[in-house]
Amino acid sequence: QVQLVESGGGLVQAGGSLRLSCAASGRTFSSYTMGWFRQAPGKEREFVAAITRSGGRTYYTDSVKGRFTISRDNAKNTVYLQMNSLKPEETAVYYCAGRTPRLTSPRGLDYDYWGQGTQVTVSS
Repeated sequence: QVQLVESGGGLVQAGGSLRLSCAASGRTFSSYTMGWFRQAPGKEREFVAAITRSGGRTYYTDSVKGRFTISRDNAKNTVYLQMNSLKPEETAVYYCAGRTPRLTSPRGLDYDYWGQGTQVTVSS
């Protein structure tokens, strides 16, 4: 089992930046492939980014490429999501998630562990 706790959300103006953190406890963090997802009101949860166990490979949904960066620090049991040039339509609850298989996945159903989420609000 692993417990995930997100932090770093808040209110930011359009074009601004936020860095989300997801702290993990429990089993060895480095054995988990990690992902970030978001869910806006009235919309389905969507994939944002994922990172392999070592951090050597990262994957992004097209809409955030070049603006968001996922990273991890296995010594600190933490995964990050740096978000730049934020847009109002990116207002959502952001969740981190973990899965034990080696490969990343954009499907939420493939992740075994989820945090409680952190609210990101982007004002226009």
